[in-house]
Amino acid sequence: MSQPGPEASAEERRQARKPIPKPVPAYLPTAGSPLTVDKTTYETIQAADRELLEEFTIPIRSGKAWEVPRGCVVRITTPEGPQVGDLNIWNRHNPRERFWASRTRQLHASHVSTHDRLWSCLPYMRPLATIVHDSLAWYGEDEHGGRAHDLLGTRCDPYVNAVLAGTRYDFHCHSNLVRAVAPWGLVESDVHDVLNIFQVTGLDAQGRYFMNPSPAQKGDALEFLAEQDLLMALSMSHFSPSHPSSLLATVGF
Repeated sequence: MSQPGPEASAEERRQARKPIPKPVPAYLPTAGSPLTVDKTTYETIQAADRELLEEFTIPIRSGKAWEVPRGCVVRITTPEGPQVGDLNIWNRHNPRERFWASRTRQLHASHVSTHDRLWSCLPYMRPLATIVHDSLAWYGEDEHGGRAHDLLGTRCDPYVNAVLAGTRYDFHCHSNLVRAVAPWGLVESDVHDVLNIFQVTGLDAQGRYFMNPSPAQKGDALEFLAEQDLLMALSMSHFSPSHPSSLLATVGF
């Protein structure tokens, strides 16, 4: 029986729709693939002693950029309590090579965790960093479909507020990132879609994006191994009762 055409009603077309097999992920790791991480090696790196190279705190409503040599581990933690942050990454020597959130989402998942990699844009298409530790890995999927460390959404910015609400505010994550990278000669157009760390997000039954409070508590952390020489920039969320504190970042080798 042929499928009804566009002249049929929506209900007729729905009823005639053929069953669809359970989908298979578009990209699955295979032996030797860059998607296949040598977990033993990365777990050894994560557990090894480190020499502290740099440590700093990022207060609310601000951002900071810093350089990370290849082979170093970056640890971002919540020293006081729940908080979220928007992370951008570039190749330190070539800012045209930068984090590609949508490809990372395709290759791994809408929310990333331990042993997922953060990939760069075309034509480079290689890992910029690999997650080696995630203290929120236990969170999984909550009763609303929310997960932690978001790649579905992007940074807040002053333009969407102006368009939707007619208000002006200059301490959105986008603005904080723009200011943070200016000393490296980067401009507003260099700021790109982010990894929203510690943020729980998902899609509701109608496919609409939602955000829930971060489950991070004092001392929760996300750690990355730099696969290239990197420039990283992190913006802090504005103050809210659910995200009242700062973020602490350390770089170790």
